[in-house]
Order: sequence, then C-alpha cells, then structure tokens
Amino acid sequence: MSAWGVRTVAVLEVRQRIRSTRWKVALIAFFVVVGLIAWGVAAAVSGVGDSEWLSRQDAGRVLFGVVLMVVLFLGLLVSPTLSATSVNGDRAAGTLAVLQVTTLTPLDLAVGKLLAAWGAALAFLATSLPFLVWGAVLGRISPVRVVASVLTLAFVLAVVCAVGLALSASVARPAGSALLTYVVVAGVGVGTLIAFGLSAFFLQRTEVVQVYGVDVGGSGACSWSEREETQTHTEDTAWLLGLNPFVLVADVAAAPAPSLNGSDPLALMGAGVRFAQAGARDEIDECWLDDGGFGTSTPAGSAVWPWSIPVYAAAGAGSLWLAARRLRVPATTLPRGIRIA
Repeated sequence: MSAWGVRTVAVLEVRQRIRSTRWKVALIAFFVVVGLIAWGVAAAVSGVGDSEWLSRQDAGRVLFGVVLMVVLFLGLLVSPTLSATSVNGDRAAGTLAVLQVTTLTPLDLAVGKLLAAWGAALAFLATSLPFLVWGAVLGRISPVRVVASVLTLAFVLAVVCAVGLALSASVARPAGSALLTYVVVAGVGVGTLIAFGLSAFFLQRTEVVQVYGVDVGGSGACSWSEREETQTHTEDTAWLLGLNPFVLVADVAAAPAPSLNGSDPLALMGAGVRFAQAGARDEIDECWLDDGGFGTSTPAGSAVWPWSIPVYAAAGAGSLWLAARRLRVPATTLPRGIRIA
C-alpha cells in the first residue's frame, strides 16, 4: 500500500460523489431532518425546562442524547449506500479494470474507497454537529464527553463502511450487496436487542431469595424473609448488548458513571446495561418505608466499550482485508454476466 495510491483512489471516488446532484440533496435533507428533530425535542422540553422535576440542564442533556442517537440511526441508514456498491458498481460499469491494470495495489483500491466512503459519512455527521453542540452547551456536558461520543459514532460509521465495501467486493450485484449490508446493520442494531429480549424467556429459574420488606402480619416494620422468586439471569446474555452500536455509543457518552437518577437518556441506557450485567439478585429490597426505596440504585458493573470497540475494530479490519483480497488481479473466476472492462 502506498500513500499516493490511496490518495489517488480516494480523490477519484470523492470527485464522483461531488459531481452527483443526489449527494448534495441527501446532505441537505440530512441537515433538515436532524434540525427538525432537534427543534422538536427542544420545543418539547422547553416547556418543562424550569419545572421541579426537569431542570434546564437536564433538558439540554435530553436534547444532546436524543440528537446523538438520531444521528447514529440516520448514519447507519446512509453509510451502506456509500460503500456497498463502490466495487461491484465499478466492475459492472467496466471502470474497475482500468484501475486494476495500473500500479495501484488491491490494498490501495480498498483503503482509498473506504476512506472516500467514510469521508462522505463524516460529512453527514458534520452537518449535525451544530445541534449536538447546542444540546451540549445547554446541558453543560463536558467537552471530553462530547468529543468521545462523536469520535465513537464516527468509528462505528467507519466499520459499517468497511463491511459494505467487503460485501460490495464479494457480491456480484450492487443491489444484493446493498441489501446484505442493510441486513448486517439491522442485525447488530435491532437483532441484538431482539435476541437479548427473547433470551430472557430461557434464562428464568425459580430460586429462593432474601427479601427485605414490610412484615404485614406483624409489627409492620421492615425485616428480612425468604421467598421463592422467578429470577431472570440476564447476566448470561448481557454481552449481546455490547455488540449493539447504540449501546456502544451511549456507554461511551454515559461514562464514567451511568445512573438512573436524572433524565439523561444516555445515562439511562448505560444504567440499563449495568442492570443487565447484574442479572438476578440474591437480595431484594421492597421496603418502601426506608429512604432507600425499592433499591433503584445502579448496580456495580463494567463498561462494555473497552471490549466492544476492539470487536468492532476487528470486524472492520477483517472486512477491509476481504475487500482487498477480492480486488486481486488476475481474477481466477468472475460471476456470470460480469465483464472485466
């Protein structure tokens, strides 16, 4: 791989996108959609911004969290279209072979196309930065937390672009590679949550637990007793949540201490992961007479991003390697109906 080769391929790809009118329309539409959602959220929370249960700072955190998740959702919809047809589309048009007969290496082609697709995805992300900054300033969120959240989101988009590139190099038809990329994105974005939810039905066991509750038949004071409860051991499948891109970004944004106290959606998502990691409890607090209430404090747990990011990085690197391998010449076999030039 050479810096000159990567730059050449990336520049060619970017120039093709800039000349496209659809690219400009999509960028404007992305900005308008995110802006309307941010305005709608701001309008919804502004009426309660000075209330007793939601301060103006909490309203800003809600705005930042919602916009961040919306940008990630829209980015996952846009990114596959940027890379999932870049290889087989050029092969079908007969322009890929023109580059393959030059001194450009397969890795030059793969990395250059990936950087171009990722750069286009970052352009969409850049259009949403004003709304993220708006929520961060209003919510008084730490700049370090904001930067970490945006960088993690950009990293996830890079991995999605790499997966789309690998499928584009492996599948003959552009429509097929685009569809498969969306299937992969849906699998990690929605499928992991569905799998985690469905697994709860198979992780239920009846166990004897210690319950701290009110002695109704006695003095009415709080005391300990034993009771059989149906416990769901979500700690066995909590790792599925770490594969979800929304959970990954929220876990980074909620660092260092996710909590149920407050209205920050990112902190609530991080706390939800901690509850899933904790799983079934041996002791249950049901004494509403004490100040501790029902024991809603966030259980101790570990962040998922320290191992989720390496998994995503391995998936992206493997996809890039596969794309480069499929771009090697001479090609031993070609799909039926696909020409070389």
